[in-house]
Amino acid sequence: MKNKVVTIVGPTAVGKTKLSIEVAKRFDGEIISGDSMQVYKGMDIGTAKITTNEMQGVPHHLIDIKDPGESYSVADFQESVQKYINEIASRNKLPIIVGGSGLYIQATLFDYNFANDKRDETVTKRLEEDLKRYGNEVMYNRLRKIDPTQADKIHPNNYRRVIRALEIVETTGLTMSEYQKQQAEDSPYDVFLIGLEMDRPELYDRINKRVDQMVSDGIIEEVQDLYKQGYENCQSMKAIGYKEFLPYLKGESDLQHSIELLKRNSRRYAKRQYTWFKNKMDVNWYSVSPKTINENFRIILEDLAGFLKDK
Repeated sequence: MKNKVVTIVGPTAVGKTKLSIEVAKRFDGEIISGDSMQVYKGMDIGTAKITTNEMQGVPHHLIDIKDPGESYSVADFQESVQKYINEIASRNKLPIIVGGSGLYIQATLFDYNFANDKRDETVTKRLEEDLKRYGNEVMYNRLRKIDPTQADKIHPNNYRRVIRALEIVETTGLTMSEYQKQQAEDSPYDVFLIGLEMDRPELYDRINKRVDQMVSDGIIEEVQDLYKQGYENCQSMKAIGYKEFLPYLKGESDLQHSIELLKRNSRRYAKRQYTWFKNKMDVNWYSVSPKTINENFRIILEDLAGFLKDK
């Protein structure tokens, strides 16, 4: 019998954290962070990391497990989350994954086999040489002829994804679309996917206010501290909430520009999150708003009770 797993997804600032605590308290659950940046110590404000008070005694996992200079891959996340799911379920608790990193969550729930997903360096190198010789446009058109479905999902200038899609075709005989479908045909878990959505103007207003609150809470000082420790070129500092303030700290931009850039990037990220989850995963969507959130959550909890009745 598959372990039941509840997953809460949706764009930044929509209310996932608040709902996750309600679900955990109601159904005796433990929370696994599905955010690829909350694993890093010292990156609290920019990642909107849950505080000890907000946890309300609910156990949380995959928070503050890495130094900012360490790398953290989808495969690392998958291995860790699957371990925690098994551990939590063995205690007769409900595993609850919460976050917005779509690929990470999809890879975990549908058990992508990264161990067998090795890159063929010979093919990769040859395709990269073709890229240098012929340019982005030629390589993109080559992909469009072979796998037009995948080409439609990739910007012509995103040469890494173009190369990867071409490599998949050459090494597996499958298009990227077919390859991903094959990987995700079944899940090792009995999953209930909750998606929170909100009217765009309302969500964007919440995002803008969250950024202003981050500034008040000391995000500039947080980024400055990481910058002084020499983490500027690390994977962690490429995250939204951190990269926007580096030009300011280096004297290349003014503070207000950095703040507005973070608001814009956060809004764009929220839009990409919506697109990812709506196109890639079978999510049960619930519209929420600040005025009706209690009623919205009541409906979600009732639906979850039905899903968990034979737990």
